[in-house]
Amino acid sequence: MSDGPLEPLAPGLYLVATPIGNLEDITLRALRVLQSVDRIACEDTRQTQKLLNHFEIRVPTVSYHMHNEAPRAEELVAELKQGARIAIVSDAGTPGIADPGGQIAAAAIAAGIPVFPVPGANAAISALIASGLPTDRFTFHGFLPAKAGQRRTALEELPRDNASHIFYEAPHRIAETLADLEAVFGAAQHVVVARELTKLHEEFLRGPVSELRTQLSARATIRGEIVLLFSPATEQTARQKSSIAAEVASLMQTEGLAEKDALKRVARERGIGKSEAYRELQREQNRLR
Repeated sequence: MSDGPLEPLAPGLYLVATPIGNLEDITLRALRVLQSVDRIACEDTRQTQKLLNHFEIRVPTVSYHMHNEAPRAEELVAELKQGARIAIVSDAGTPGIADPGGQIAAAAIAAGIPVFPVPGANAAISALIASGLPTDRFTFHGFLPAKAGQRRTALEELPRDNASHIFYEAPHRIAETLADLEAVFGAAQHVVVARELTKLHEEFLRGPVSELRTQLSARATIRGEIVLLFSPATEQTARQKSSIAAEVASLMQTEGLAEKDALKRVARERGIGKSEAYRELQREQNRLR
């Protein structure tokens, strides 16, 4: 590494990740970029100003949020075409990930302007690596729908492929979301709730969704940013874990089948013999006595 002066910052668009809580998570490169650009476009200028004041950065700011994203992107791209150096920041974390940033990045690329990612904190990835869930395959979905029916449908449409699924959720909706998740995937579905990551009251809750729902519902208030993670079992694994007795009872109740006919269908769907299914049913019923 050279001990000489740093190269001047090249013209272009800089997508700068900022801390999600702990200010020590700012990178040296992020500080250098924010100090060197001509302008900083912020999701909330008031929020970003606190960060800039803390690090004594005196660079003009401009608002860039979901309500003015299109016209502001056009204005900023015009400046970039003239050789400007502009940084994009969200209130916390990485721009473009459930925050403004993607639209101006696409516009800048279309205009032939260099786009530079300046990596750093991200709540979804931070939660995943400390969750204990599989990290080799995962999908980030952003926020679930706020309306109950749409939220339930979104959960029902998730692939059951043993990959990890990551969501952001509002504190006032987390209990309802956990209830929907329990209804779709069952009470035993393992879930991780990561709250207030990197902040003073950082918390990880791990366990069956029914237990976490009960635990959070008992709290007077739930505050802070929340990341919800879980890895649904495959259909085959879920079926193997479920009780034959429960499946038989469900078919008898919902479709009016006789126990014999319900057992026959369960055996066929599981790919086992009727006598084997009957023996397992007897064992399960004996355990409950």
